Amino acid sequence: MQLRLITVGQKMPSWVEQGYNEYARRFPRDFQLELIEVPAVKRGKNADITRLTDKEGEAMLSHVSSADWVIALDVKGKQLSTPQLAQQIEHWQQHHPSVVFFVGGPEGLAPACIERANQKVSLSNLTFPHPMVRVIIAESLYRAWSVTVNHPYHRE
Repeated sequence: MQLRLITVGQKMPSWVEQGYNEYARRFPRDFQLELIEVPAVKRGKNADITRLTDKEGEAMLSHVSSADWVIALDVKGKQLSTPQLAQQIEHWQQHHPSVVFFVGGPEGLAPACIERANQKVSLSNLTFPHPMVRVIIAESLYRAWSVTVNHPYHRE
């Protein structure tokens, strides 16, 4: 199974890269998590945020095929527990060999990305800085995967 995390923003602080890489490297070869970063469009004083977000969305969508199962990380999405995410992973493994997660920039996801999504998931009712979401989703996916293979990482 191939998982891709498509995010807005590059050149993250070292702690973000280290955190993400720590969990991404733990996955087995047949269950890889790949990070694809699209550049954040520069925001000026009088920036047209809608246009900039749409441009970032176009860049994100350029990395998606029609066969991909797309999940938008969105505050309005459904919150999943770790066991529920593990069930989702088992479902994706059986039905969707390529799963893509969209993580937007400071203003969130472009409407086109939300429209393309097959599912909308919320990590929390809290708002997280978008760089931190990379680490949270990588750890959450690893934890849920560990449940599916009875790995001792997750303890209830």
